[in-house]
Amino acid sequence: MVNFWDKLDKNFSVLAPMEDVTDTVFRQVIIRAGKPDVMFTEFTNCDGLCSKGRDQIIHRLQFSKEERPIVAQIWGANPKNYEETARLCVQMGFDGIDINMGCPEKNVVKIGACASLIDNEELASQIIEATIVGAEGKIPVSVKTRIGYSKIETERWITFLLTQNIQALTIHGRTAKEMSLVPNHWEEIKKACELKQKINPNIKIIINGDIVDSNDGVKLRMDNNADGYMIGRGVFKNPWCFDNKIKIDDVTKTTRLELMQFHLKLWDETWGETKHYPKLKKYFKIYCQSFDGASELRNELMETKDISSALILLQKAIDIQH
Repeated sequence: MVNFWDKLDKNFSVLAPMEDVTDTVFRQVIIRAGKPDVMFTEFTNCDGLCSKGRDQIIHRLQFSKEERPIVAQIWGANPKNYEETARLCVQMGFDGIDINMGCPEKNVVKIGACASLIDNEELASQIIEATIVGAEGKIPVSVKTRIGYSKIETERWITFLLTQNIQALTIHGRTAKEMSLVPNHWEEIKKACELKQKINPNIKIIINGDIVDSNDGVKLRMDNNADGYMIGRGVFKNPWCFDNKIKIDDVTKTTRLELMQFHLKLWDETWGETKHYPKLKKYFKIYCQSFDGASELRNELMETKDISSALILLQKAIDIQH
């Protein structure tokens, strides 16, 4: 097996998988701002990939060579579909496969997938085994999870996962029921890292939750004796968060808007008419913040009907600065 996790330096950084956000275009935007050591795809449903509807979701697994090492994050409730999807991921050239056992969304939990697996060790074990079989020993399998479903159960659940044949484990320090409504339970993250040292020191532990940038991530990794850190929502306030040389307060309006231009142009080149323009608007707040007139510009951009109109507005805003 080519296990890229073992080749990473200490303090490695990871871009979190985020539903309908971390597509190949946005990942390339983050690379331009400051590349993390590892990238995850959007959540991709195994059951959908193994159905007639595959063509409707296969774009979630699209990636470019610049994004390596790239991990396909998959979810579902049928072990057989995990096996088939894992084979597909190997064929597509992914560097790893990650199983989502942490997403708390009701529509996925009610079918027995994602965070609901925290309370279903038997199915969780079957899913991991099926994914490993599908990976054919060629690429590593990992899991992303939380510290419990309705209550904190770090010891039981993390101990179970550490006995599985996985190469990496990302732990978000909240329960599924807590969503992101309470502070991360760092004491539980530390407990999980201590369990790793006792049970399986070879598994890489990635910490997740409330990490704002690389400096924060390195400190928290060291404080908890983890192996790496993952940033998710932090990129919405600071897409430069993986570059420890860049202070977000020093990023100029022009730099922000030029990165937005790159995003819009790459979106157009990559998706064309296959993705509706309104889907792009959720990203606008990432760039239009922390400068005079930011909210006014964002409001104008939200009124646009296509990428060309948005690019004209952006260029005018940039020209005013020069």
